[in-house]
Amino acid sequence: MKEITVRNLQRSVPVDLAGLEKFAVKALKECLKLRRGKASELTKLREVSVLLVSDRRMSQLHRQFLHQRGPTDVLTFEHGEIFISIPTAKRNARRFGNSLMRELRLYMIHGLLHLHGFDDRAERRAREMKDIQARVLARLA
Repeated sequence: MKEITVRNLQRSVPVDLAGLEKFAVKALKECLKLRRGKASELTKLREVSVLLVSDRRMSQLHRQFLHQRGPTDVLTFEHGEIFISIPTAKRNARRFGNSLMRELRLYMIHGLLHLHGFDDRAERRAREMKDIQARVLARLA
């Protein structure tokens, strides 16, 4: 069985770490049901780490790996690390009328889908990925 861990590496925004860890286990199982039989990073990895970080740390990662300035919401790396900026998630939750927990769940699913071979760089694929995220989230609600 694959393992998924959630670590809170930021201190500015309180989060329900236990709730996120429980959700992460379910989300991993649900995402693995998609594209059955098709190899992906997610099917090959033994462990996935979800790392909750500050905007400052996310900005550093964003600049270092994507050569873009400022924080982003979620970054996924093929070795199984999903970085989520908690302050950005909080701002986006407010902006989209979501709870912080719902926003974090969406980001977690988003990262897992990237590891499973889904891509959102083209507009059509981004819409498809957004629909799949919503379906996975609804199944787990």
